[in-house]
Amino acid sequence: MHYLTRMTTYNDNEKHIESLIEKAGDYIQEADALLVCAGAGIGVDSGLPDFRGNKGFWKAYPPFAKLGYSFIDMANPHWFDQDPLLAWGFYGHRLNLYRKTTPHKGFEILLNWGREKPGGYFVFTSNVDGQFQKAGFEGDRVIECHGSIHHLQCARSCTSVIWSAEETNVIVDEETMNAREPLPACPACGQVARPNILMFGDWSWISRRTDEQQHRFHQWLSRNEKGSIIIIECGAGTGVPTVRMTSESIVSRYSPNAKLIRINVREPYVPTGQIGLPMGALEALTKLSRSR
Repeated sequence: MHYLTRMTTYNDNEKHIESLIEKAGDYIQEADALLVCAGAGIGVDSGLPDFRGNKGFWKAYPPFAKLGYSFIDMANPHWFDQDPLLAWGFYGHRLNLYRKTTPHKGFEILLNWGREKPGGYFVFTSNVDGQFQKAGFEGDRVIECHGSIHHLQCARSCTSVIWSAEETNVIVDEETMNAREPLPACPACGQVARPNILMFGDWSWISRRTDEQQHRFHQWLSRNEKGSIIIIECGAGTGVPTVRMTSESIVSRYSPNAKLIRINVREPYVPTGQIGLPMGALEALTKLSRSR
């Protein structure tokens, strides 16, 4: 399926939305397995910042507005060579924020649905924040296609080892967004470490952990290929379309035994025959839980 082709004509009439929610509730009830696909929008209801566009990023990080740096500018591995204090100011602040954040009730709703299914559940997310695991989802049923901020690697890739950031503490001066020394270091060479996250223009990301997750994901899909799969996609936009493309490719591959429910405030459009809900994740999931 070509991405964003054959989209349904969208109708935001209230009664139409109610009928879509009822239909989606039936799909969830009848499915044998649940696939959750999630982008950054799912975290907004937990209080996480929306980095959509420069204005959203600069609202969350005013010091970078003064410097004129965008999210794309900062999410680049070259900072760990050029200015590691600033690099770890950016990622250290996010690490601390994600640690403090409590996943909203929608995560629990999704987890309960997944646990009910005979084929179980799997999560495909572009988020690096670890919120699914924090909400109780099993780590071996999650694929983080862009890596995880809760894992580290050598910034110079002196070794392919990936290690947990659990014992890592980064203190950040929020006036300058610079981290304070000592910075996280590679245990092998002693040089600066970095999050095991796929950044823009990144040739040094070590993908081994995500590759292993990908393997488990394909195994799960194979086990459920003869059953029905409901895909619930939350907060995945078109700017970085990895999650949306994954949802649609699985719908195409497993049709007619796979259905997509796309939850997105700004971009709810879906391929013909699927369901798009123009809501935030928490609102939509709460209404869907009441419709079952």
